[in-house]
Amino acid sequence: MGDSDVVGQVRDRYAAAARAAMSTGRRPIDILDDLDGGGSGYCGGDGCCSGTAETEVFGSALYDADQAGQVPELAVTASLGCGNPTAVAELNPGERVLDLGSGGGLDVLLSARRVGRDGFAYGVDMTDEMLALARENAAKAGATNVEFLKGRIEQVPLPDAAVDVVISNCVINLSVDKPKVLDEMFRVLAPGGRVGVSDVVAEDYLTPADRTERGSHVGCVAGALSRQEYIDGLTAAGFTDIEVRFTHEVAPQMHGAIVRAVKPA
Repeated sequence: MGDSDVVGQVRDRYAAAARAAMSTGRRPIDILDDLDGGGSGYCGGDGCCSGTAETEVFGSALYDADQAGQVPELAVTASLGCGNPTAVAELNPGERVLDLGSGGGLDVLLSARRVGRDGFAYGVDMTDEMLALARENAAKAGATNVEFLKGRIEQVPLPDAAVDVVISNCVINLSVDKPKVLDEMFRVLAPGGRVGVSDVVAEDYLTPADRTERGSHVGCVAGALSRQEYIDGLTAAGFTDIEVRFTHEVAPQMHGAIVRAVKPA
């Protein structure tokens, strides 16, 4: 499968999930499981998106009740993430935040509340349907310090040094050009800015073929970087103070992970 095929497949699948979520109120994770015949494609052969709220490793179960109560219900149910980057990034009042692959807008809306009226939160997504869902959720939340932009995370539609923090939730692994994504993160951050990302990361000894055996590229598994590949990529982009820490297993030897880094001042 070529890069353009992967991009198209990712866009189509998440567009279908957003449309169904808006029309039925069902969780996109459940919708993707249906599209994959019970979870074989989105989360790998073990169906890691299925199960109870206590056992799920993707989606809304990764947010506590207090956070869920701060935003519209559909924003929470629309989550397809593998972590909680708003907690990872430790956001402060007045900061400018960018969410790469913002989906239904949950992390943008939570970020907007955290940074307050003097701060701002951007979301970038390439899928029209997800952008429509996010804007609907923002309107329901009455959020005025947010903006959702159409674009690819490999070419962010913001100027240099536009934000203080970059977050992302299980999206970078979907990119077909991860070095470009890391370069874009560095470019849009102001000096001294930081990265607080949740992503799926492989153990270092797993080869690309091993990762493919554990799930599809569009399912956040086959395209995942290893821990050392993440560290090397962030270093090459210019980041320092890099941390890649596993939090929970999403497939054999594949983990949800916290990724932190700093752009030198």
